[in-house]
Amino acid sequence: MCHYQKFMSEIKYLQQLIHDKLLQVPFPSHPASLYDPIRYMLSIGGKRMRPLLVLMGCDLYKGNIDKAINPALAVEVFHNFTLLHDDIMDNAPVRRSKPTVHAKWNSNIAILSGDAMFVKAIQLLMQTDETKITALTEIFTATALEVCEGQQLDMDFESRTDVSLDDYLEMIQLKTAVLLGCSLKMGAIIAGASEEDCNYIYTAGCDLGIAFQLQDDLLDLYGDEQQFGKLPGGDVVANKKTYLLLKALELSNEKQKAEIVLIMQGGLTAEEKVQRMKTVFNELNIAELTIEKMEFYYKSAMDLIDALHVEPSRKQQLIQLSEGLKVRVT
Repeated sequence: MCHYQKFMSEIKYLQQLIHDKLLQVPFPSHPASLYDPIRYMLSIGGKRMRPLLVLMGCDLYKGNIDKAINPALAVEVFHNFTLLHDDIMDNAPVRRSKPTVHAKWNSNIAILSGDAMFVKAIQLLMQTDETKITALTEIFTATALEVCEGQQLDMDFESRTDVSLDDYLEMIQLKTAVLLGCSLKMGAIIAGASEEDCNYIYTAGCDLGIAFQLQDDLLDLYGDEQQFGKLPGGDVVANKKTYLLLKALELSNEKQKAEIVLIMQGGLTAEEKVQRMKTVFNELNIAELTIEKMEFYYKSAMDLIDALHVEPSRKQQLIQLSEGLKVRVT
């Protein structure tokens, strides 16, 4: 078996372990209207990337994976709780090709089921080595609050006309990236890594999270429809303030800026909006500049991983996972 095949086999094993353990998380049968939506939300799939990072962070330092399972599940349950509430706020009808919880039941049920998921996440977090509980609780709860801050900023951006690139990077750091950093750091804490390495791996995870969000922004417009399963340009149609749009506004001349404003004001079909905005972006080399920014954060993460105080061979799994998440766009 070649090195890559061995790596993929190990990743699939960990993903299957997470999947099986997630299905075994005990939820009462009564009241069904509270717990059935939770079981449904956790059953509709996902990459399970965050719990995978917890296990990988632990394994990196030769830690006991069994002690990291419940904290990893806590991260995944929390992540799905945030998605459930995000869907309500976005009035989204579909999640992972399935009806969202609020669409399948109603918003009140979805809110309360989400609250119960957060409680269950805390309970799972506590089921580990008791000497690590304080440190894990501190990073987990701090991160949970930051994710809420990021979601609030994202909603604030909808009505703001002065959002800067720095504002946007702060928002995705909080809403998306910190949970990846938290996941890796939790695994390292469980394994007994040094404080210095815990801080390095946390920042590496955050940098990877920003890089992957920038990639998602790019793929929304420039990704292949067949490969990614959705029509391109959804962010443009929704006038969403992404890195691409904000970079274009920063670089555009008066004519280009006027065109962007006109496109966003409405009166065009979705296809017209996407094509005209894409034309402006192409004139300004926005795709290339976004890739450049994405690579900056990716390199920063790789440099931090390189600085970790473990033998190089043990870093390869995390490096290969990071490389595997990168998608060639242009």
